[in-house]
Amino acid sequence: MVAYVILSRERVRDTDTLAAYTAGVLATFHGHAVTPRIVFGRQEVREGPAVDGIAMLEFPTFDEARAWYDSPAYQEAAQYRFRAADFRCVIVEGLP
Repeated sequence: MVAYVILSRERVRDTDTLAAYTAGVLATFHGHAVTPRIVFGRQEVREGPAVDGIAMLEFPTFDEARAWYDSPAYQEAAQYRFRAADFRCVIVEGLP
């Protein structure tokens, strides 16, 4: 069953460090079956607190999503994200 990694960017603290994350994150997809579905496009918050942006990545399974997130390559890149901005990250299984 497909799974999604959903990243909600709440607040940017350092645009240069966030740019370094953005520049390096694509390389972390190598060897993983990932399909970007949403990448910080146009949005309109209808309920709840505003967010700066949303990204959603599709993986063939929940375990594959976790394997990408836990991979050394992504964890190295994610250190830039952690320093640059406040995010929420959720892995969620899709419908059959």
